[in-house]
Amino acid sequence: MSADHVDVLIVGAGISGIGAACHLRAKRPAKSVAILEARDAIGGTWDLFRYPGIRSDSDMFTLGYKFRPWTGEKAIADGDSIRTYIQETAREFGVDKLIRFHHRVIDAEWSTADARWTVRVMRTDTGEETTLTCAFLWGCTGYYRYDEGYTPDLPGIGNFAGQVIHPQHWPEDLDYAGKRVVVIGSGATAVTIVPAMADTAEHVTMLQRSPSYVLSLPARDGIADRLRRWLPTNAAYDAVRWKNVRMTMLIYGLSRRRPELMKKLLRKGATSQLPEGYDLDTHFNPRYDPWDQRLCLAPDGDIFAAIKAGTASVVTDRIETFTEKGIRLESGTELPADIVVTATGLNLLALGGMALRVDGEPVDVPNTVAYKGVMLSGVPNLALTIGYINASWTLRADLVCDYVCRLLRHMDEHGYRTCTPTAPPDTGRRPILDLTSGYVQRGLASMPKQGTDMPWRVQQHYLRDRRVMRRRRVDDEGLRFRRAPAAEPEPAGKA
Repeated sequence: MSADHVDVLIVGAGISGIGAACHLRAKRPAKSVAILEARDAIGGTWDLFRYPGIRSDSDMFTLGYKFRPWTGEKAIADGDSIRTYIQETAREFGVDKLIRFHHRVIDAEWSTADARWTVRVMRTDTGEETTLTCAFLWGCTGYYRYDEGYTPDLPGIGNFAGQVIHPQHWPEDLDYAGKRVVVIGSGATAVTIVPAMADTAEHVTMLQRSPSYVLSLPARDGIADRLRRWLPTNAAYDAVRWKNVRMTMLIYGLSRRRPELMKKLLRKGATSQLPEGYDLDTHFNPRYDPWDQRLCLAPDGDIFAAIKAGTASVVTDRIETFTEKGIRLESGTELPADIVVTATGLNLLALGGMALRVDGEPVDVPNTVAYKGVMLSGVPNLALTIGYINASWTLRADLVCDYVCRLLRHMDEHGYRTCTPTAPPDTGRRPILDLTSGYVQRGLASMPKQGTDMPWRVQQHYLRDRRVMRRRRVDDEGLRFRRAPAAEPEPAGKA
């Protein structure tokens, strides 16, 4: 076993982890930093997922970092372009040199006496275990399992003679040209895969138990194209970013305040792009309100275009059983298939699966409460980055970075070595993710909770979060600071 120490240890080299390191380099350059990455590449989600059509489900002017303008032509970008953008950002800011690949965190233990974390790591390439210590631990791991996607119990699947593929583990050499493909699912992944495969396959069928809302938006942002011609790069980026923030908030707000109006607008958009007489009520009219689950994005209405062209179709039914040559449905219909894609969702996983202990006591993460959606009650010197569910992930990730850098500066200026959120009175705790999607509901029991009032409530509102993260005092009533391990805790709010 070997050991070394850094001021800030970041777990994850995806879009969040690279952003966190860049913020630290710019705002707290004296801090020593390391990034641990379990895989062998930069990019996180955007390196892991390689299925056809993989792309952002948010515009790149808000999914991109605030400190590095997105200069690609498409506002809705493909996965390769996003991965390249993250990699180039890491190189440009020099944080690629901070990454230790093949390092999977097993567990981390906080010592109050030493005011530091001891982090146990396994090398995924050799199986060797090693140990690092840090003053501050920052989880940038997202909230789903990288090694395993969700596949429900599919009756009779052993009877099927064709290939069954989960999008999270897409074979590089898969040849689906001229093949009959059935994609099981109705979420963003299915809505992405279907039109992408339809260009090459004989036919692609999206098989869903129930429909999702699909919003068609242009793949290119015409206003962005014009502003880029008239304004300097940074000014154009900022202007388009704010335009898109406002548009996203408008769509979400309208969905919440006037769901029936939003349903009509979504219906009108789908009707205008589908064949005349299409059974929209069966296939694109969900039972829930918009934004009870995430809206599925269709750049340039690509899934509607594939349906209209006859290269793709949607079937709304339930599986009775797989057969040798396809799937028999409860209605009695048989769907022939050479390939079945199970776009059936993700498995949630808090903190990348790392176990936490504080002074020898295990931390029960589901019983912690998220402080400002960034820290966990009772857990010292730890932050986690969780993006928005109703807007671009990076919008909130950037705000989390702003806050953590402010917190570290405050601690340095006042000689504090420890900061710990103190659990609020249990006056009503709620899930940290407010969606009815199946993958969220399945995994909520493993996630932290949120409270009903600030600073314990996760707002899902960029403008409000911006005020909280960037402007409000760091030493509020939710945090307790300690100057030295042997000293008494300072009163909350006292600097």
